[in-house]
Amino acid sequence: MTAFNVVILVVVLLLVVVVVGAVLLGVRTLRRLSLAPAPEDPAFIAEKDRQEQSLAALRNAADEANSTIDVAKSAAAAARTEAAAAKAEAKAARAEARRVLDDARAEADTVLERAHKQAEADAEQLRATARRSGEREVAVLAATTREQAAEVERRAARMDERERLHTEEVERLAERERQLTAASAALAAREAALLEREQALAEAEEQRRRELERVAGLTADSARAELVESIEGQAKREAALLIREIEADARGTAEQRARHIVVDAIQRVASEQTAESVVSVLHLPGDEMKGRIIGREGRNIRAFESVTGVNLIIDDTPEAVLLSCFDPVRREVGRLTLEKLVLDGRIHPHRIEEVYDLARHEVEELCHRAAEDALVEVGITEIHPELVTLLGRLRYRTSYGQNVLKHLVETAHIAGIMAAELRLDVPTIKRCAFLHDIGKALTHEVEGSHAIIGADLARRYGESEDVVHAIEAHHNEVPPQTIEAVLTQASDACSGGRPGARRESLEAYVKRLERIEEIAAGKLGVEKVFAMQAGREIRVMVKPEDVDDIGAAVLARDVAKQIEEELTYPGQIRVTVVRESRVTEIAR
Repeated sequence: MTAFNVVILVVVLLLVVVVVGAVLLGVRTLRRLSLAPAPEDPAFIAEKDRQEQSLAALRNAADEANSTIDVAKSAAAAARTEAAAAKAEAKAARAEARRVLDDARAEADTVLERAHKQAEADAEQLRATARRSGEREVAVLAATTREQAAEVERRAARMDERERLHTEEVERLAERERQLTAASAALAAREAALLEREQALAEAEEQRRRELERVAGLTADSARAELVESIEGQAKREAALLIREIEADARGTAEQRARHIVVDAIQRVASEQTAESVVSVLHLPGDEMKGRIIGREGRNIRAFESVTGVNLIIDDTPEAVLLSCFDPVRREVGRLTLEKLVLDGRIHPHRIEEVYDLARHEVEELCHRAAEDALVEVGITEIHPELVTLLGRLRYRTSYGQNVLKHLVETAHIAGIMAAELRLDVPTIKRCAFLHDIGKALTHEVEGSHAIIGADLARRYGESEDVVHAIEAHHNEVPPQTIEAVLTQASDACSGGRPGARRESLEAYVKRLERIEEIAAGKLGVEKVFAMQAGREIRVMVKPEDVDDIGAAVLARDVAKQIEEELTYPGQIRVTVVRESRVTEIAR
């Protein structure tokens, strides 16, 4: 039953009680009036009228109560109807809830059963794991206990042996003490006899000395001075001979030891021989790609050579093209550019410039990574980031055909082995040897010897004075003053002088091409310079706003004349000055 039904029922009951009370009161009043005598008194008549009015009011109240009861009954009937509908809904809801509850219980039983099974399986697995772990721990504890028991037994045996030895030592000491006591007594008697003998010898010595002084005509002090002078001269001659023998022996031993250290260091550093080349080969997916690389009327290959400065040689070699350039960094950038263009398939001048920028950044990243790998291989951890960047440039730099970065790693290993043999500071000497050619990264940009340039760089970026001195002294521009500088020179000579390490002819060829580019780059208005065709052609890119057509002709003649005066070369060198104007507009 709802709260509304309860309220209605209470109201109906109150109205029934009021109506019943009013009816009873009216019946009692009528009965009193019927039993009373006929009144004739006006007051009685007024009272009678008042009572009749009250009875009428009670009848009206009873009628209103009846109407209210009827309304309440209708409301109660409606409420009962609603209650019956609610009961039906509640019954249906309870049935649905009972069904859902039964399904949930069934599903819960199923899940619980699976959970019990899984728990039993997990528990069984855990018990098996715990049993195996316990067995292993018991076995380990048993082994440990056995070892400890054996150790205790060994210690007890050692203690027994020590105690026995101690007892024997005590007995020996007691016997020795008795012997010492007897010897002391004998020694005291002997000392007394010796004292008497010494006194007799002193007297005899004094008599002999006086006799010698009388015979020789010299006092004891004069004879002693002559004897000391004679012995001193003899000792000096013998000392000079001994020093000469020691120096000769030390020199021979030092040379043999130094030779052993150098040979051992070279033997333990197994580096590959030089395999430097000025040509790179790029394999193509098919021969039809050669036509796309050349482009319409050769515009693609001209744009590629102008942008990269690398000669692109396309011959009858199947599915391959050659890239030729004396500068290995430039050649690697060109190779990556052409490789990306072939993979992409879109080859035109504008695309060549975009891919060239990407390849140049990629080569810079490869150089940085190569420098970090070299530092890890050598074992150097703390170094200035700018020095790391400069070391990365040496990844493609060569010296007489030998890769400079590999030469630095090899030199550092040789110096470290020598320092270890001589018991010196290995990290510092390896650092000196690894950084000794750092100046070669800037030889195109700064004038001067690479040793002096490298020393200035090391000093600028916080290297110690020992490292700086070793760098500037490794080619004797500065006399070496420390052992670090001497070992740096020795390890550099070992790395560069081993068989197959360097090629003189290739280095001279590269030097000539570098000098050709330097001559042209030093002219006013020059933007880029590329020595191509193995040095037989030099292409000079000038700024069109700084050099006009007449100035380009003058520039070509000046460059050719300076090359003729300064360089020696076979055949002839063609100087080509390229002046290009570009106008770009954007359609919006």
